[in-house]
Amino acid sequence: MSDRNGVEDLLREHAPRVLGALVRRHGDFDLCEDALQEALIAAARQWPGEGVPGNAYGWLLTVAHRRYVDLVRGEAARRRREDAVALATPDSELLARAADEDPGTDRDDSLALLFLCCRPELSPPSRIALTLRAVGGLTTAQIAAAFLVPEATMAQRISRAKQAIREGGWPLTPPGGEEGAARLAEVRHVLYLIFNEGYTTSGGDALTAPALSTEAIRLARLLHRLVPDDTETAGLLALMLLTDARRPARTGPAGELVPLTEQDRTRWDGRLVAEGVELLGRTLPKGRVGPYQLQAAIAAVHDEAGSAGETDWPQILALYDLLERTGPNPMVTLNRAVAVAMVHGPGAGLELLDGLAADKRLARHHRLLAARAHLLELLGDDGGAATAYREAARRTAGAPERRYLTERARRLAGPGERGA
Repeated sequence: MSDRNGVEDLLREHAPRVLGALVRRHGDFDLCEDALQEALIAAARQWPGEGVPGNAYGWLLTVAHRRYVDLVRGEAARRRREDAVALATPDSELLARAADEDPGTDRDDSLALLFLCCRPELSPPSRIALTLRAVGGLTTAQIAAAFLVPEATMAQRISRAKQAIREGGWPLTPPGGEEGAARLAEVRHVLYLIFNEGYTTSGGDALTAPALSTEAIRLARLLHRLVPDDTETAGLLALMLLTDARRPARTGPAGELVPLTEQDRTRWDGRLVAEGVELLGRTLPKGRVGPYQLQAAIAAVHDEAGSAGETDWPQILALYDLLERTGPNPMVTLNRAVAVAMVHGPGAGLELLDGLAADKRLARHHRLLAARAHLLELLGDDGGAATAYREAARRTAGAPERRYLTERARRLAGPGERGA
């Protein structure tokens, strides 16, 4: 394998397993993670030209171990450990052990690493950054570029997270029982946030950051493989697949936003739609239905409609009714209001939006104003819709959304207002 993209995929696949082996042996997450990053960089430079080693995992583990020893040597406070670390597990033994391991029975600490990176004690941005670096195998520069922040800022965020792990002394052991379920929910939420940032960026000139949504799907696949019986994890993966299937049609030739109702559905990724629907079909009958499964079911109804006019809005509204009971939040209520408008008329939807205007979490959010503008437009109130679109445009940080909302306002405004 000499293709650079193939090499990158292979490195990300092995990254959590190698890091888990290092942390198990040495116990120092901070230095082990740094050593892994240096090994990944070395492989990314060497493998495309020289070819992938027969035992890629063993190669990475050996090189990462050497880098770890070098890092320990550079730590004056840990100098006493140098000989013990270097002699305890020689490179030749590490490589031989890795070569002899049965991939089917070898311990995989990927789930433990996800739990460690997504601890509730860390801030959401820190969880996201650390997950992408430690489990995703992305470099600090790649993560910073995806989130449109300076590399130094992202490096500081990751450093603080690793320092918190070091000071907390948190073990590389997945918790069980209620704590395990709660931590698994944290992991799902982090992957959901990563996907959402990739599907619709919170700032910048591009509508999407495909590298992030693609990585979120890869990590969700990994999580689903690790916990195959968890229906909400399966629901999360199905939601990502069914949503990302529409990404090719979400932008026009100049990168402009194309709303769902106007998208060319022949450009949707049918393979992802089929996979998401099949996964959801296997998941829903298994027991208690959670928010991710319901959101995936809503996405499936949209994806299976041949055109916007064929969308089964009564079914979507019924699903939102369930979602509001199982996972209530203002954004769910906002989306349900649109579904109500499509079933019972825009006036009914606007009444629900009026109630949301009092919610401090959403009162000044551009999506509330954009939804109001859309429903006013359906009601025939072009002037009110134009005003709401303009205000929504002022409050959004993403350039494509701002341009779209501004253009909608311009089209609806009267002749005397178009220059406003």
